[in-house]
Amino acid sequence: MIKKFVIKKSACVTVAVVFGLSLFALAQADPAAGTTAAAATTPNAPSAAAAAAAKATGTKVGTINIEQAIFASNEGRRDFDVLAKKFEPKQNELKGSADEIDSLKKQLNAQQDKLNEESRDKLVKQIEAKQKSFDRSTQDAQEDFQNQQGEIGNKILTKMAPLIVKYASENGYGMILDTSQQWPRGPVIWYGPAVDITQPIVEAFNVQSGVPAPAAGSVAPKPVRPGTSTGSKPAAPATKPPATTPPKQ
Repeated sequence: MIKKFVIKKSACVTVAVVFGLSLFALAQADPAAGTTAAAATTPNAPSAAAAAAAKATGTKVGTINIEQAIFASNEGRRDFDVLAKKFEPKQNELKGSADEIDSLKKQLNAQQDKLNEESRDKLVKQIEAKQKSFDRSTQDAQEDFQNQQGEIGNKILTKMAPLIVKYASENGYGMILDTSQQWPRGPVIWYGPAVDITQPIVEAFNVQSGVPAPAAGSVAPKPVRPGTSTGSKPAAPATKPPATTPPKQ
């Protein structure tokens, strides 16, 4: 069976690390320094966001599914859809190879009692060679896909991070926890929807990016995990209307 292009755990970890570093840099930045570590980590980070983070005195604890925020944003959905389409020819090529291997295996199973030893060994070696080539090509394509997927996610996150800091400081939050990974892989055991800021951040980021929403009626595919049987398009689940007002621009 053909292997699907999916998001590996390492890609999620990369996004989580960049998320943490981005917010830490913004929180520690000196507003008077101009181009500081915040600007280095997030090139487009406004100095106002860094100043707000440095002076944050909020006490509320909030959560954000940073992976979902990236995938659910208009820019994320657009860029990941473009990436998926880019890899469709390779996906079709691999599917053709997989179908050919399956056909040869069926031929071997159906005819092995009728084949002489030489013919059988030749067919077995042919299947093994094609399987080896298929596995190598699939792995290479998977790694290439995930590398480009990670680049897109990190690019969006560097632009989204200052918005998260700004929203948190303007709404009295002293801590924001990422819920992309469920406990025990993630730090949050339980949380209620009232503390989640994912949707307001997505809506504010959509306004900031200026990227239009996908065509009406289109369904955003969900992020896929290793070992799943879903297709190769990475995008986000639909989210509920925001419970709070999006950050001010």
